[in-house]
Amino acid sequence: MTSASAASGSASASATGRTVAVYGAYGHTGRFVVAELMERGYVPLLSGRDADKLRALAATVPGAEIRPASVEDPSALDRALAGADAVINCAGPFALTAAPVIEAALRAGIPYVDVAAEIEANADTFAHFTDRAREAAAVIVPAMAFYGGLGDLLATAAMGDWTTADEATIAYGLSGWHPTEGTRAAGTVSRDRRAGRRVRYTDGRLEYHDGESSVLKWPFPDPMGTREVVGEFTMADVVTIPSHLAVPEVRTHMATEAARDLAAPDTPAPAAADEAGRSDQTFLVDAVVRSGSAERRATASGRDIYAVTAPLAVEAADRILTGRTRATGVASAGEIFDAPDFLRALAPHICVELPRF
Repeated sequence: MTSASAASGSASASATGRTVAVYGAYGHTGRFVVAELMERGYVPLLSGRDADKLRALAATVPGAEIRPASVEDPSALDRALAGADAVINCAGPFALTAAPVIEAALRAGIPYVDVAAEIEANADTFAHFTDRAREAAAVIVPAMAFYGGLGDLLATAAMGDWTTADEATIAYGLSGWHPTEGTRAAGTVSRDRRAGRRVRYTDGRLEYHDGESSVLKWPFPDPMGTREVVGEFTMADVVTIPSHLAVPEVRTHMATEAARDLAAPDTPAPAAADEAGRSDQTFLVDAVVRSGSAERRATASGRDIYAVTAPLAVEAADRILTGRTRATGVASAGEIFDAPDFLRALAPHICVELPRF
């Protein structure tokens, strides 16, 4: 394994003057995205349903323009995206917001990126927009976040020159999980859509079932070491990874501490523990792909799953706007970007360990 710690993509002259609309800008993750855009020289356009919350946010963002818009109002969405170079959708539940904002992005002729962790919402984006986006040579990147995007990048980097693998497993070693209001709302929508059933990706397809979750031990790399995880704690990686990698079995596991926090109705929202607004939560994401008896591993570690979504989404938008992409249409992170290079560019936000081939 080799450590990747040097950034290859910081603020660049190409960002100067470019505008990126952030839908759901006043949300917990949206605020991190706005700050990251400004750090990298972009001009954020603040949008979302609640005009009062937009005004309150704008008071802390010098010179920011606010553009209120409801997803039920296509004309308002068109005005919100007018003149923007790209849009990042941070407003969940994405089952309600993704399609309307994608439609507006297609009308505006600009790239769309979102941070959806909802399995069904991401599957809908691939199912409903793949043909239209390809015909329009548009770029739509769903799940460009801690869940879905990061795991896909790690699995893609671990695959290396393999064209197929028997299985991919993403194990999430979170110190805990204080969910935001948006996370809880999105989870409720997802559970309702699948009628409380569990979901997994097996034999090359999504499968819904009523089985119970299992608890097992996962050998995380040091310094975390072996930890108890909830097996088949299914996240958006089961949509992003098989969208472009020939892997018939995709599994995701979650540290039991984090799973308990998420399940408890009284777990508080994340609290800022530093001047950047990050919580004290830490994470280690372990991606392992297996072909026969051979295994390859890529890992990422850092702090605050919501805060770290911002550099993931903004790096994606930057690479799209500067032509550093490998595909058009609806594409996950691992398909459209050079996965190892993208991961290295996330330093110092994320420390990655990639296999040496």
